[in-house]
Amino acid sequence: MKEYLVSSFQKIGFDLSDIQVNQFCNYYELLIEKNKVMNLTGITEFSQVVQKHFIDSIMSWKIIQKFFENKDENRQVKLIDVGTGAGFPGIPLKILFPDLNVVLLDSLNKRVLFLKEVIENLKLEGIFAVHGRAEDLARNTEFREQFDLCVSRAVSNLSTLSEYCIPFLKVNGIFISYKSGGVDEELHNAAGALKLLCSEAVQVHRFDLPGSDISRSLVEICKKKPISKKYPRKAGLPGKEPLS
Repeated sequence: MKEYLVSSFQKIGFDLSDIQVNQFCNYYELLIEKNKVMNLTGITEFSQVVQKHFIDSIMSWKIIQKFFENKDENRQVKLIDVGTGAGFPGIPLKILFPDLNVVLLDSLNKRVLFLKEVIENLKLEGIFAVHGRAEDLARNTEFREQFDLCVSRAVSNLSTLSEYCIPFLKVNGIFISYKSGGVDEELHNAAGALKLLCSEAVQVHRFDLPGSDISRSLVEICKKKPISKKYPRKAGLPGKEPLS
């Protein structure tokens, strides 16, 4: 199991430490055990979890690395994972970047309790699991405009996700939306929403998951200015009536 994990990460240029190897393996075991009593993932085979959850989660590493290269010496890089579910991509990113300050946000308390168990078991520091809706927390001054990075693998359309996620970002912060390969139409349809949210798509990073023909895209969106306090709109509206 460990050998497969190590070789998979080596193929994309990472030599995991023994601590990181043990953290990923323990995470897998906790995930599979908890999955017996609650629906966390439909993917359970170790090789598939490594490829479709762990590797997929950390493919944004080049974008995140830029923040570490440019940050002031004493400033933390802060990331929020919106709709984290079983902890993807936030926990793999935390394992890869131990100095990253991470908030895992999910609306289902049972998942949040699982995430807290993972954090404790893996002895991760500077990472917190929070129960709540993005529409509510993004209006809370403790969270609004407090993050350098926001990531999400949630399946909502890009207009809706942008309204959920961009309010958490500082000016010049980056929202990374994890998408399947075909994202051009969705990005086109989100143009109006991004304009209202004072943000713009900087780049679409396209790749195939290593060892597969699964196409993936990372949409990199930069927040250019503070946005109106009316965003995000009240709970439910961003999904029912996406900005256009």
